[in-house]
Amino acid sequence: MSRNVGFVGLGIMGAPMAGHLRSAGHKLFVHDVNPAPQHLVDTGVTVCTSAEEVARRADVLIIMVPDTPHVEAVLFGEKGVAAAYQAAGTAATQGKVVVDMSSISPIATKQFASRINGLGAAYLDAPVSGGEVGAKAASLTIMVGGPAEVFENVRPLFELMGKNITLVGGNGDGQTTKVANQIIVALNIQAVSEALLFASKAGADPAKVREALMGGFAASRILEVHGERMIKRTFDPGFRIALHQKDLNLALQGAKALGVSLPNTSTAQELFNACAANGLGGLDHSALCRAIEIMSNHAIGVD
Repeated sequence: MSRNVGFVGLGIMGAPMAGHLRSAGHKLFVHDVNPAPQHLVDTGVTVCTSAEEVARRADVLIIMVPDTPHVEAVLFGEKGVAAAYQAAGTAATQGKVVVDMSSISPIATKQFASRINGLGAAYLDAPVSGGEVGAKAASLTIMVGGPAEVFENVRPLFELMGKNITLVGGNGDGQTTKVANQIIVALNIQAVSEALLFASKAGADPAKVREALMGGFAASRILEVHGERMIKRTFDPGFRIALHQKDLNLALQGAKALGVSLPNTSTAQELFNACAANGLGGLDHSALCRAIEIMSNHAIGVD
């Protein structure tokens, strides 16, 4: 059944995600601060001038933007989602759903959900993992927070964009899960970086070392995908260092609020900071290895 779906944020991740929804036959209303990608326009999507217009025309509105302030602007800024819902009134907004698939603060998410609920609409936080590759392949992992009945309503749309789709709990729990995911990913990138640099400096072929490790207990998607990037020096962004810095900042802020210690997360963040200080913030997060290479005066692969 075709639905009226809105999509705000058509970047590296958002554009292919929106494309899957359109390919499935849904009516798509889109908005971005930049011109909509032409290949998406050619499929027949309706380009809107604001998030407010998208909210008026869509029953399910998906947001995919970089950070917490961007989500807040989409929802509550001038010509934002809230403006449309306030104008329509709570009776007309019943049945509408906002789905934030960005990776943002769990604390802010709970506040945003409460405000949107107060305008009559439902809210899900549904951040994703899998990067540009997963977005294009419709194989994203989707971690959802919100009411079960709203999740079931939106699940058919999630299934067009991802494979591993889990309702974790209430609003904010999806974002908490994504922060946990980003901690694990960052520490795995750091581990692979150190292991391959150690092997390379010791005189072993890092490509052969990676191949051997892929058959043992150290095997991981990070070793498979990002280990190859480190060896081949292919750091074009699937997920930028600057964005992973943002996610680890959420982790460290949350740790402070909760009174817990995340020592290795702090180290990974410092390595990302070193990359950014050397002008590498726009590279893929696998380029975290560059910080360790700079400290060691040795590169894993050949640039």
